[in-house]
Amino acid sequence: MSAPLLTARGLTRRFGGLVAVNNVDLDVMPGEILGLIGSNGAGKTTLFNLLCGSMPPTSGEVLFEGQNCTGWPAHQMARLGALRTFQITSVFPEETVANNIRIASFRTRKSGWLDSLLYSARFRRDEADLNGRVDQILGFVGLAGRREHLARILPYGEQRKLEVAIAMAGQPRLLMLDEPAAGMNPDEGARLVDMIRRIRDSGVTVVLVEHHMRVVASVCDRIAVLDHGVKIAQGTPTQVLNDPEVIRIYLGREKVSA
Repeated sequence: MSAPLLTARGLTRRFGGLVAVNNVDLDVMPGEILGLIGSNGAGKTTLFNLLCGSMPPTSGEVLFEGQNCTGWPAHQMARLGALRTFQITSVFPEETVANNIRIASFRTRKSGWLDSLLYSARFRRDEADLNGRVDQILGFVGLAGRREHLARILPYGEQRKLEVAIAMAGQPRLLMLDEPAAGMNPDEGARLVDMIRRIRDSGVTVVLVEHHMRVVASVCDRIAVLDHGVKIAQGTPTQVLNDPEVIRIYLGREKVSA
């Protein structure tokens, strides 16, 4: 068995008297797609924020490949290879689709500002590599034909794809997707499932917060369930989505076949 890529131990976050995440243990294994589900207010996004550095925990630990990174800010987590998307699309609306990805690739550049002023050989190599990577990412997410379009004119579903592309530009080892199917129709959701699988097949581990249960059931290897900040279940989609407690608290009478 390989060691976890990301580990949470006793992770807790309090906001005054409200305990949003309560003593959560979680292991994210390399190469898996892990789903995180729960009703509104269950603590999913708060847990996400704790794992990726958007928010420090009140107590508990976060480890990336065994390295304690508890409370590290998001930019330091990104250097480790842990990147995320958000519930609300966060793109640069007045920039082209290609420039959105170029901006997000700054961490991977080898040349500096002096190279750009001198138009050095290193800068030219960097630019050629970057242009090739932009084209590769756009093809991967299905936006190759939108390269020079302003981000603001893209339909909502394509803006969600662009946000994933921006995250992929940072060369993640762990990609955390916060409700990527929000606002998508069934056809867009099916294409999203295919893209998430291809992201995993490219060597990137994925953690997914999602309300669309058919997306979760069809793409996740394992699922963890939160209720009022407490992890109440974890296992394969079949195990979790047929767990009586999960059905009672979250799914109601509906069972979703995995």
